[in-house]
Amino acid sequence: MTAGRSSGMRTLLLGLDGACLPVLEPLVDDGAVPTLASLCRRGYAGGLTSQLPPWTPSAWPSLYTGVNPGKHGVYGFLTFDGYDWTVVDRSNVDEFAIWELLDHEGRESVVVNVPVTHPARPIDGAVVPGYVAPENPTCVPDDALERANAEDYQIYPPKASEASRDEQVDAFERLARSRGRVFENLVAKHDPEFGFLQFQVTDTVFHERPGDQEAVDRVYAAVDDAVGRVLETCDPRNVIVVSDHGMGEYGGYEFRVNDFLRERGDVTATAGGEGMPSWDAIARNHLRNGDDPDERDRTPLERVASAAARVGITSQRVQRVLEPLGLADAVTAIAPTDAIRAGTERVDFPASKAYMRSRIELGVRINLAGREPEGVVDPGDYDRVRDELIEALSAVETPQGRPVFQAVRPREDVYEGPHLEAAPDIVVVPAGFEHFLAGSLRGTQFDTPREPWNHKRTGLLIAAGEDVTPAAMETADRPHIFDVAPTVLSTLGVPPSDRMDGRTLPLVERLDSQTYPEFNARDIQQRDSTTVEQHLANLGYLEDV
Repeated sequence: MTAGRSSGMRTLLLGLDGACLPVLEPLVDDGAVPTLASLCRRGYAGGLTSQLPPWTPSAWPSLYTGVNPGKHGVYGFLTFDGYDWTVVDRSNVDEFAIWELLDHEGRESVVVNVPVTHPARPIDGAVVPGYVAPENPTCVPDDALERANAEDYQIYPPKASEASRDEQVDAFERLARSRGRVFENLVAKHDPEFGFLQFQVTDTVFHERPGDQEAVDRVYAAVDDAVGRVLETCDPRNVIVVSDHGMGEYGGYEFRVNDFLRERGDVTATAGGEGMPSWDAIARNHLRNGDDPDERDRTPLERVASAAARVGITSQRVQRVLEPLGLADAVTAIAPTDAIRAGTERVDFPASKAYMRSRIELGVRINLAGREPEGVVDPGDYDRVRDELIEALSAVETPQGRPVFQAVRPREDVYEGPHLEAAPDIVVVPAGFEHFLAGSLRGTQFDTPREPWNHKRTGLLIAAGEDVTPAAMETADRPHIFDVAPTVLSTLGVPPSDRMDGRTLPLVERLDSQTYPEFNARDIQQRDSTTVEQHLANLGYLEDV
């Protein structure tokens, strides 16, 4: 099927996950991304300040709703009910998306591959969900992928251990091009006023192929080619390119927050398979099969490892002995993950005073009585305990005597809204985002970052088109991720919501905000997150805690 030309697309929003000027500019100079280079030349190109935390599952909802996580409710890949968790989806995002507000105003949209949009809410147009959706996402309409002739459409590429280097990069390129084809074909079917097309592989390539510049070049070239075809086919009046965060090398340390808290006496550890299940092990080994890892029979090796851990011979201690001998990697390679897990010390969440429950949240949670199921901190001691933790974390220094954190702040200084209670009690910001924070217990506080490339706070904004005035940004403050939604709505002549935290950028004509109906997420059905947890574990987003 050949896509036809759209006659009515007024604004196209392009999402490039993890894109930023330090990554893009060398590619522009080398001629690798002519389409993006052309947009930069004829419009505005600059940095876009991301939110805290600057990670996909929270930042994209902030971008497409225009509100902070305290209002929309998503702080990371996981959402918590006491000490239990599940992977987030659209039912956890408690605010209207851009395309849903447009639907309220009678405007049609096509949305493809945007993270945290599954299961899709009905609109006039089409929605094909992206990252953190299963490979068979619930689309709008139900047959959207069939209509788009997308037999080979995939959300997730193979991980490095499942494919050779060339096979994996080839898959990245195919994914990028398939996004463009699906989008073009759906636009031909619906002829929308608004289109939103996102590319996740611009982020994935750095996590999966760190330091592989050729892989980055190939991925960005494939994305640029797909964007060029979309622009030619859809002919939008305005084009806005955004990212949810930046990407760069981490020149600092891996800092293990729970090991620090354990030495202070705030974290209580448990071993031998007791306590909270290991998120990483569950995702990698059990959830793909639908098993409950705490109800299955243990292997003999697991039982031996568990018994050894109870008397202090933990996986972490064995690793510290083997590392100087150069044997740690070899033993890990042949030992079953379940046996390693059974012998691993983990955070005993109910018995701890405070802990990092998920590194993606960038924060520490206090085990508060009356809020957590087995809270140990009396509400009357909350302020004192939190102040002491803020002071202690603020004072943490690297082995060279430099601060690990550029800011350690109470959550109400960062977020506001009805979902403030879901936030970590203390928000920590690594200095320059040069340090990799981890929640796993390894027995030492500092090590080299397990991921040499990771997220930075400054992303990307490019804007060009008939309704865009680039010169208006010369004296403006740096754009913020919350500004994207109101700015996009203004290009379409639709007033932003008065609940939005962002502002319409001076790039376009500003419209006064208006009040929209209260958002009601109860009509969104939560979905089974089994396969999604597997993909998150593959990228290192779920870890043993």
